[in-house]
Amino acid sequence: MAAERKSRFSTRYIAGVAMLSAVAFVLQYIEFPIPIMPAFIKFDFSDLPALIGAFAYGPLAGVIIEGIKNLIHCAVSQSATVGELSNFILGAVFTAVAGAFYKKNKTKKNALIGSIAGAVAMGLISIPSNYFVVYPFYYNFMPEEVVLSMYQAIAPSMKSILQCLFVFNLPFTVVKGLLSAVITFLVYKKISPILKGGNEGR
Repeated sequence: MAAERKSRFSTRYIAGVAMLSAVAFVLQYIEFPIPIMPAFIKFDFSDLPALIGAFAYGPLAGVIIEGIKNLIHCAVSQSATVGELSNFILGAVFTAVAGAFYKKNKTKKNALIGSIAGAVAMGLISIPSNYFVVYPFYYNFMPEEVVLSMYQAIAPSMKSILQCLFVFNLPFTVVKGLLSAVITFLVYKKISPILKGGNEGR
């Protein structure tokens, strides 16, 4: 009986992770600009399915979903995998932290604390990720001065890219994570039985 239950869970786990990865991939293309951010920075909800997966199956599932989403995206992207690598790192940090908190004690309070901690961690990691990896790559197509000028068009007081990352990208990334958490809180109870099967787990 235990082996049969484990087999059912493994099948459900694989199917659930695959489904959530597909949804995350699609959501990655549904993006829109934010008026208070430079035009090249877009907002999307592609971390949402990974967060749901992290709560349903554990933090590793969230990381796997982020990985699959970005691997598929590499096939159609023009960023030479640099953008996908950064997206994976940030999403993996977010979902792993949130999922780990929830796995330790599956309560709404822990889910909330984990989501906030994950969003903050993702925001902090976005600074070195963008400064040392993503932006240097894009400078090959858009000079650093041009990128900086796009931030300065919004806030003329900006003096450097690093300052822009702290003032703009850090809060943007944290808020992006928190919005995914809010939607997860609204829908998780309804879709959890589908992902985990009836009343198995919480």
